[in-house]
Amino acid sequence: MEHFEVDAFGLFDKQWALVSAGTLDHFNAMTISWGGLGTLWSRPVATIYVKPIRYTFEFLEKNEFFTISFFPEVYKKDLGILGSKSGRDCNKVALTSLTPRSLSQGVTFEEAASVLICKKIYWQDLDPNKMPKEVIASYYQTEQPHRMYVGEVTDILR
Repeated sequence: MEHFEVDAFGLFDKQWALVSAGTLDHFNAMTISWGGLGTLWSRPVATIYVKPIRYTFEFLEKNEFFTISFFPEVYKKDLGILGSKSGRDCNKVALTSLTPRSLSQGVTFEEAASVLICKKIYWQDLDPNKMPKEVIASYYQTEQPHRMYVGEVTDILR
């Protein structure tokens, strides 16, 4: 697999990313700012967090693979649109300058600087009983906690 060198702490939090699942005919993508990269069970992995109320959640549940796409700064406004609109309500990709691109294991975008293709190998709902009270107060007063997805990185595209 290709070498992937990044700012591990800023990649998701500052740069953001898009997680996508499905096929070009039926997919959804959403902006994520929580995630991580590492090793689990001697495999390279990416970890993402998605709330069950998000439309993308349905696609993550139904598909074996998902992609995580990273973009140059010039696309930050587009990522903002994809993070604030729901694919249930509109064709939110049409509101951006991004071009969906079909992959054998999912969907990414032509404009992405790098893409991680991930095979789901584990998931678990975050447990509020094990969270600091201030986290619950900030993020989970009215909605269920995020589901954590761990995907084995099977390929890296640039």
